[in-house]
Amino acid sequence: MKISKKIQRATEEGRCFWSFEYFPPKTEVGVTNLYDRMERMYTLGPEFVDVTWAAGGGSSELTLQICTTAQAVYGLETCMHLTCTNMPREKVDIALREAKAAGIQNILALRGDPPRGQLNWTKIDTGFSNAIDLVKYIREQYGDYFCIGVAGYPEGHIENPDGKQDFDFFVEKAKLADYIVTQLFYDIDLYFAWLNKVRAAGVTAPILPGIMPIQSYGGFMRMTSLCKTAVPKFILEELEPIKDDDKAVKDYGVALAVSMCNKIKAAGGLGFHFYTLNLEKSVRLILEGLEFVAPIDVAKPLPWSPKAEAVSMWGHPSTVEDVCRTFAAFCKNELAALPWCDQPMTTESIGIRDQLASINRKGFLTINSQPAVDGALSSDPVFGWGPRNGFVYQKAYLEFFVSPKALDSLIKKGAARASLTFHAVNKEGDLRTNNQSDGPNAVTWGVFPGQEIIQPTVVDPVSFMAWKDEAFELWMKWASTYDEDSPSYKLIKEISDTWFLVNVVDNNYRQSDIFCIF
Repeated sequence: MKISKKIQRATEEGRCFWSFEYFPPKTEVGVTNLYDRMERMYTLGPEFVDVTWAAGGGSSELTLQICTTAQAVYGLETCMHLTCTNMPREKVDIALREAKAAGIQNILALRGDPPRGQLNWTKIDTGFSNAIDLVKYIREQYGDYFCIGVAGYPEGHIENPDGKQDFDFFVEKAKLADYIVTQLFYDIDLYFAWLNKVRAAGVTAPILPGIMPIQSYGGFMRMTSLCKTAVPKFILEELEPIKDDDKAVKDYGVALAVSMCNKIKAAGGLGFHFYTLNLEKSVRLILEGLEFVAPIDVAKPLPWSPKAEAVSMWGHPSTVEDVCRTFAAFCKNELAALPWCDQPMTTESIGIRDQLASINRKGFLTINSQPAVDGALSSDPVFGWGPRNGFVYQKAYLEFFVSPKALDSLIKKGAARASLTFHAVNKEGDLRTNNQSDGPNAVTWGVFPGQEIIQPTVVDPVSFMAWKDEAFELWMKWASTYDEDSPSYKLIKEISDTWFLVNVVDNNYRQSDIFCIF
């Protein structure tokens, strides 16, 4: 169904509605985790979800795959982003044709950001200069088949210093569209002033305010700086005393988003678009804080029984050794899934399967891994990816849970190896690390003829800290399959409450021996 019709129905019924944005992950494990998250967030009753599009369609196949799966498997109405960046007309035609063939009726048409490593946006031959041209082209080719959304910028587009010209362009674009989603903002008064100006200019399309929950102080400051987003003084003042407390910052982000949404609601707004960053918890807490309840026909239960499936698969662990054996069995392909991994181990990790099983039996419970690779051909059947005649590289990487005592021992052993960097965090947000930088660390990259180096996988401290809440919550999801007074529930809860989530990278990809510290 078209998003415009869903918005019209909600508006006629006078009820609030909401939607979620996701981005295509860069790894197979990330895609699997996203599907798990989308399945869980289905029960929150979004009217639709949308999936972003990389510059030049770098993730186009995956974007389309995620949209198709979300719609066909999980019953989520989907919207596919489509940008002009590095997109010749031929690529746009392919994208639209494949979207229609997949049954997708909703497109968010954007000019897009400049490609990575490029400061200025430039039009390519046979491509489109802006979203206005893209929207017109889609209409010319497909009539009213697609419901087309566009972006709105309450603070103006950061690349256009001429505010009047920028606003005039937006009004022209908005009058061609079926609905509008705004860029993130935190100054609610500024948003209301922009909204009134837009309506006074004759724009009648529904406008959904874009809400991005604050996940971490560092990430918030970087994002608002990058987007040149206005941040009211009171927000900075209230964040200052808690900026080093990750949990407090997340809680504040939830409370702030609830407050913003309530003000928009009080002014007559009904729709809200959440930039999830592929995370679940903050969005769920915001919806709970707003006391939004999904309509019954939307929030229907999924057709499977996770409790029965979990007990059948993982039994009734009563000791840490039982849990270790469960993880080791997954590594040996004797179990189909774990709470963190619902697909078998990836092909590239099969070569380190024995080492993984060994450290799991020792109490290092792995949930993600990759071996070192030093210049494998891009056509390699196990490690290869990307265009032909290229070479791919990987740093050895492990992500696992471990007890505080074992972590202390691990850190002492790791101190003797200068090539190792690690981050460790517990449920409360207590962070331990030997990394002097808070920037991302590339752990997978490729070198291809005629292209800049591509880095599809990074270890990012900010994302790691954001992910830890959900990683620990999965322990409690597992625990909830047992009675609260049972040994299994108590054991799993204790692990969740006291253990650390750790990532380790061996930056020496040429002579890696990451398992020597275990």
